[in-house]
Amino acid sequence: MTGVLVIVLAAGYGVAAGLLLPRPAYRLSVEPGDPWQGRCPQGHRLAGRLGGWLGPARCRTSLRPPAPPHAYGRRAAPLAVLTAAVCAVLAAAVGARPELVAYVGLAPLLVLLALVDRAVHRLPDVLTLPLAAAVAALLGAAALAPGSAGSWRLALLGGGALGAAYLMLHLINPAGMGFGDVKLALSLGVALGWYGWGVWSAGAFLGLLYGALYGTYVLLRRPDERNQGYAFGPFMAAGALTGVLLGGFGA
Repeated sequence: MTGVLVIVLAAGYGVAAGLLLPRPAYRLSVEPGDPWQGRCPQGHRLAGRLGGWLGPARCRTSLRPPAPPHAYGRRAAPLAVLTAAVCAVLAAAVGARPELVAYVGLAPLLVLLALVDRAVHRLPDVLTLPLAAAVAALLGAAALAPGSAGSWRLALLGGGALGAAYLMLHLINPAGMGFGDVKLALSLGVALGWYGWGVWSAGAFLGLLYGALYGTYVLLRRPDERNQGYAFGPFMAAGALTGVLLGGFGA
């Protein structure tokens, strides 16, 4: 019964968080060097919660009487379903352990990063660096609580190791592996290292495998796009998610 309640609560949190993602996904999806989006595609200034950073991607005009809201960017409902599903499967795997707060709590931020990366092939520092600090801090707190099933020391070592591995890939092929991927690898390595080197290896390998499979698909089915890069962050996130699920169920 406790497990079911934890899954339901995690899914509810995922729905609530997912409904807030369309606006930041739109605002952060800009090219490097450009300011964050401050207006909708029709030119209306964005305002609302926290300076217009959270919530569905829709706005009203300043006409009198006010015109109906118009939508832009991602729809809120599919993102709510996606985020709820991610949070629910994490809760099912990890269970009512202290580390669940870190994994479920930060899952919407990882979804947001994947959305931005898919849109503009960019992983902004404003998301990747706080994510790395937050997952390390939350897992550190979980390690002090009774009932945790991982190691904070291994988590920190995992973050450093995966970050170093992706840094090497970036130095070898900067065009194929962006520096944003290196920074994302820090937080994913921490999340994977918590459950040990076996889970770390599985999650790191699966992220590369998912990306390679997609690259092969593009090469075979979309030859006109073979010289274009593609967002690797979502595959890194999917590999890490798979690894954490394996670690959670194994623990």
